[in-house]
Amino acid sequence: MTSLILTLGLIATLAEILGGFIIILTQKWPRKFQDYTLSIAAGFIIALVLTNLIPESIESIGEAASILIMVGYATLHLFEHTLVPHLHFGEETHSEHVLSKTASLSIFFGLFVHAFFDGMAIAISLKFNYILGLLVFMGVFLHKFPEGMTVASILSASGKKVITSLILTSIVGFATFAGVLSAFAIPLINPKLVGYLFAFISGIALYVGTTDLIPEINNSKTKFAPIVVFIGMLIFYIASDFLHKTIH
Repeated sequence: MTSLILTLGLIATLAEILGGFIIILTQKWPRKFQDYTLSIAAGFIIALVLTNLIPESIESIGEAASILIMVGYATLHLFEHTLVPHLHFGEETHSEHVLSKTASLSIFFGLFVHAFFDGMAIAISLKFNYILGLLVFMGVFLHKFPEGMTVASILSASGKKVITSLILTSIVGFATFAGVLSAFAIPLINPKLVGYLFAFISGIALYVGTTDLIPEINNSKTKFAPIVVFIGMLIFYIASDFLHKTIH
C-alpha cells in the first residue's frame, strides 16, 4: 500500500508540474481542452464530496463534522482569496491584474497550501479505504493539470524569469507529494480520526469544486463547458460503481 500511495502521489505531482511547464515553455494551450478538464474535475469532486467524504465524516464523528467542513472551506478561502488580491483558477488571461510580484507570491503560497492538502487527502483516504482513496486520487488528478497552468501563468504574468517560474511551479507540484508524505506521520488511522480529517478535507474539496472551478466554468466562452460538469458527476458514479464491483 505504501508504494501505491507514493506512486499515485507522484503521478498527481507530475501532472501539476506538466501543466505548468506547458504554459511556461509554449505560452499557449487549447482553451477548450482546459475548460472541459476543469468541468470534469468540478463535477467529479463535487459528487465525491457530497456522496462519500461528507457522509463518511458524519458517520464517524456526528454533528462535529459540519464545523470542520466549514473550517476546511474557510481555510482554503483564507489562503486563496482573502490573503490573495486576485486569482483565477486555470490559465491567467488578465495579466495586468497580477503584475505585482507580491500578489504573485501570495497566490503561489495559497496554491502551495491547496496542493499540500490534496496530497494529504490522497494518502489518508488510501490508508483508510482503498476504493475511496482511488476516487479521491482521481478527483485530485483531474484538476492538477489546470492547477499547474494557474501557477505558471500567474508567475509568468508577474514578470518572473522562465527558470524562476519553472522552479516555483515545481515547488507547488511537490507540495502535493509533501502532503502525501505528511500522512505517514500519522501512525494509526482509526475511524474517528478519519472522520475529523475527512470533514476538514471535505470543506477544502468543496471549495475547490464550487468556488475555484464552477465560477471559471460558468464564465467560460466554451459553450458546453457547464454541461460537461454533469459528465464529471457521471464519471464519478461510473468509476465508483466499477471499483465497488471489481475490488473486494
